[in-house]
Amino acid sequence: MPKRLKQLSEELVHKNPYWEYKHDTYTLPNGGVGNYYYAQKRGAVMVVPVTEDGRIVLTLQYRYLGDKQSIEFPAGAIEEESDVLSAAKRELQEETGWSAEDWTKVGEFFSNNAIIKANFHVFLAQVNRQHTQELDDSEEIEVLYRRPNEIDDLIISNTIWDGASLAAWALVRSQLPV
Repeated sequence: MPKRLKQLSEELVHKNPYWEYKHDTYTLPNGGVGNYYYAQKRGAVMVVPVTEDGRIVLTLQYRYLGDKQSIEFPAGAIEEESDVLSAAKRELQEETGWSAEDWTKVGEFFSNNAIIKANFHVFLAQVNRQHTQELDDSEEIEVLYRRPNEIDDLIISNTIWDGASLAAWALVRSQLPV
């Protein structure tokens, strides 16, 4: 079994409103010193919203780094003043206009455990009220509705390509009807 690495130092290289970029040194298995560079943030939430008729609420938005449209579940950062569930409720409302009273935390994951130190918390929400979206200035989001089997097809065809959405779907899919 691989050994746990011992951290020797941690240096903050850069900080912005969204991330911290860090450089750690650690002891290598051979006794030498290694360098590790990574990004860190407070974490994020992702919501898989289900309407009363069983449709799943998704978002369609342009993603700069992929340079294309992306179908995703509502998601966002956990801000300093909020807890995980409050952040999930906020992101659902802001991005889709929907709200829910019935929430289930289905799991959590690291989206890229080699270079990003941040937990994604995944919730299943039974939505029951629709309001107006409250988008940030940088957001332009279209709300989509799909049946679970349609989402399966969108994943198989690589139309849904967002890694966090793929992981969230893996966590919730068994809890939804065919």
